[in-house]
Amino acid sequence: MKALTRYCDSGEFGGYHYIDLPAPECGPDDVIIRLKAAAICGADMKHWYADLDGSNTSDQLNSIRGHEFAGIIVKVGENVTEWKVGQRVVSDNSGKACGTCPACECGDFMLCEHKTGLGLDNNYKVFGGSGGFTKYAKIPGGILRLHPHAIWEIPEGVKYEEASVLDPIANAYKAVAQQSSLIPGQDVVVFGTGPLGLFSVQIARIMGAVNIVMVGLQEDVEARFPIAREVGATHCVNASTEDVVKRCLEICGRDNLGLVIECSGANIALKQSLEMLRPNGEVVRVGMGFKPLEFSINNITEWNKSIIGHQAYDSTSWRECIRLLQFGAIKVQPMITHRLGLSEWKKGFAAMADKSAVKCVFHYDEDDKDVCEYGEELYDDDYDFS
Repeated sequence: MKALTRYCDSGEFGGYHYIDLPAPECGPDDVIIRLKAAAICGADMKHWYADLDGSNTSDQLNSIRGHEFAGIIVKVGENVTEWKVGQRVVSDNSGKACGTCPACECGDFMLCEHKTGLGLDNNYKVFGGSGGFTKYAKIPGGILRLHPHAIWEIPEGVKYEEASVLDPIANAYKAVAQQSSLIPGQDVVVFGTGPLGLFSVQIARIMGAVNIVMVGLQEDVEARFPIAREVGATHCVNASTEDVVKRCLEICGRDNLGLVIECSGANIALKQSLEMLRPNGEVVRVGMGFKPLEFSINNITEWNKSIIGHQAYDSTSWRECIRLLQFGAIKVQPMITHRLGLSEWKKGFAAMADKSAVKCVFHYDEDDKDVCEYGEELYDDDYDFS
């Protein structure tokens, strides 16, 4: 099978290689999925940028990439009783966790300091490098014993491509619905026009926010601002040309603005978030930046404001987001701007890089459809791409 892999030596960054690999072996407790849809995440992009000139020549296979994926079960191990061949499933990308740390004790397996993610972390030596940018992925039996909701069944009526982006939906849900104190009737400002920002807009809409302000840049005006309005933003503010704090306060009024969801990771966005918040307001910081802050955060002490760190999701996030998706409360189709075969992976990454894509979803298109390594029939072979 073909697989989009990451190669690197000892450093964090390494380039992508599209290569042939053997299909994963199914152990007695494992589940094998045939991939139907896998989406590019912003976390995948840093490795795309790492090797644009093709200079990465490492021979160390780090991982099969792609951690937002959905597919159909084609083989289960002899000890597996909870899952069966033919079920449509989506992974929360959990691959391994320790099971004994405080995060695991609370069911926050994605916050385990010893975790290994499917399609994200250095995992090839750990469990065969399962990820979504290939033909088959293995869900290790070890994680299924510890965390039975490492995979979820996809409800009838939900497409593979929609299920494949439940990761950012669940992230947004946790940030807005589980971590903030938002109540109906308040206003929300969202910085960042990527999938996390756009899904945060949708969760805020579902929760009854009145004004939902999307803050982006000049390059977002043509493609992403219209999508933001379609999925629930009441206003869009162009930070390249407008005074963001002044404009957001004009729209919301300080008394109504108790929550900012910061998805850009830019230091200036965090500074502006604190400046516009009312006393007792909250910033949920979803985006990550890597530069030290160059401004005072005494504002959080002076006016009892909170900066809440956000990472990932838990099973509650997934359960409720699957229901919202099933019953049409979450709009995914406007977000999927590009649908490509995996063989066109470079085209998909380039579209994400230049912001012409919001969400790019791949399907496996490489070999003869009659070649089925696990002897499976072609269950539900409609990729739901139209």
